[in-house]
Amino acid sequence: MEFDTTFDVVVVGTGAAAFATALGAIDEGLSVLMLESTAKWGGNSSMSGGGMWLPDNPLMRRAGVGDSREAALAYMEATIGEVGQASGAARKEAFVDGVADFVETAEKHGMRFERSTDYPDYYPELAGGKIGRAIEHAIYDLRRIGDWAKSIQVEVAMPIKNDDVWLLGRAWSTPAGFRRGASFVGRTLAEVARGRKPAGIGAALTSSFLEAVVLKGGADLWLSSPLEEILVEDGTAVGVRTTKGGRPYSVGARRGVMLAGGGFDHNKAWRRKHHGIDGDPSGAPGNLGRPIELAVEVGAATELLDDAWWGASTAPTSASGPTFLVGERSFPYSIMVDAEGDRFANESESYVDLGHHMLAHDAGGTYWMIADRRHARRYLRSYALDPKGSRAMKAEGVLLSDDTIAGLATRIGIDPARLEATVTRFNGFARAGVDGDFGRGNSAYDRYYSDPLVHPNPNLGPLEKGPYTAVKVVVGDLGTKGGVLTDPDGRALREDGTVIEGLYSAGNNSASVMGRTYPGPGSTLGPAVVFGMRAARHMARNKPRNKQGKN
Repeated sequence: MEFDTTFDVVVVGTGAAAFATALGAIDEGLSVLMLESTAKWGGNSSMSGGGMWLPDNPLMRRAGVGDSREAALAYMEATIGEVGQASGAARKEAFVDGVADFVETAEKHGMRFERSTDYPDYYPELAGGKIGRAIEHAIYDLRRIGDWAKSIQVEVAMPIKNDDVWLLGRAWSTPAGFRRGASFVGRTLAEVARGRKPAGIGAALTSSFLEAVVLKGGADLWLSSPLEEILVEDGTAVGVRTTKGGRPYSVGARRGVMLAGGGFDHNKAWRRKHHGIDGDPSGAPGNLGRPIELAVEVGAATELLDDAWWGASTAPTSASGPTFLVGERSFPYSIMVDAEGDRFANESESYVDLGHHMLAHDAGGTYWMIADRRHARRYLRSYALDPKGSRAMKAEGVLLSDDTIAGLATRIGIDPARLEATVTRFNGFARAGVDGDFGRGNSAYDRYYSDPLVHPNPNLGPLEKGPYTAVKVVVGDLGTKGGVLTDPDGRALREDGTVIEGLYSAGNNSASVMGRTYPGPGSTLGPAVVFGMRAARHMARNKPRNKQGKN
């Protein structure tokens, strides 16, 4: 087969899984081409919190924090179980065993990580559960990547860390929150005063990856170059077809092709087919599922297409898309109710669990987050940060308020007596300190986003001070979690379990090792980077499939 140009490794996508693959290939001395279908690079990863759930990682070991391979696997078994081949024992073990290689290789190439020391696993009470398994990139100066900073997917990059967020949510209501808020402001001003362009969370992670992979590692990155075909010869993936600058290219891949181009978040036809809803995603608009579709065309099996990284989001408006809710729904003085005015789940539980509960309760129904005035005055609410967005929410009936619960119920179309009864029952639980219906506040994870000054339960506060607000809530997501079925080294598998030689997949292009749950903070990016790195190591062991050189 003749090619216009040839590389050792062709990587489809520019998120964490893609960059980790490219970094591993560069560490092995291989040439790399990265293809991005849109004009912006970074994908969901650059828009994310940037945390990576990596149990028993080197940073924990250096800090003397107790963890182990056995505890990590016990916890994964307790939370995930086995819901298919993607979450089987071999893949779980490969994930845990690949953590150290990813972290140490990334550090070797100049990336700097920090622990999110206070962030608990999402089910810390289960066997093997821990606090502080997630790591994130240190604050990063975007000047280091020059003009590439203009085309990153995220619109606004701030010098914030995951370990800031839980305290910043109550920056003006608790002493610890105030101190962290002051620290954040001071850090930001200091960075700007030095002439830097500081970024944190997902933007820091992907920007540092780009520096290591493209600027230092010499990889090529083509924007606006979508995958159009996976080229197969004698059952082996040997390259791809794409377009660059309006010109078609056939690109050879001596060692392998990695599909890491995101899920199908924004493909409404696929969402209706696999999820039964249109979807209200918070991810990158270029996630349309084309790499998964092309993989299936060459024989790849899939799993978990019916699932996603679910959660509750504010309803979209003409001014902005949905806002994914995390701390807001967990803080005191608030509840979530369905279209009838009834609570239906623990508002403070893991977002994936809440999303699943919303889908099971009423997939296409209307939900509302109800709060009293203290919720607005004491806590940072992400959906209220943009004045233009807030105005649109009010104008379009997504954010409503009233002086009384009965009046608010009338405004949102709920029977006033029923909503008042729900609030009265909840207020009784708040005063007693025990949620007798759903156990809100019982878990250490619930209490991560809470107010320690509220007693006797930091997640519960009675709704009794008007004006009251109602925010319309929909089933949102951070991306889809189903895709190409892969083995422990990220190799694509056929339905009969055989390997499609030369073809790999990771991140949201692949079926998740996390099954239908979310064990801890960064359960999307953790496996993405580990399986990306594992795939690169495996590619390096492949015999080159052709001798054409890089153009």
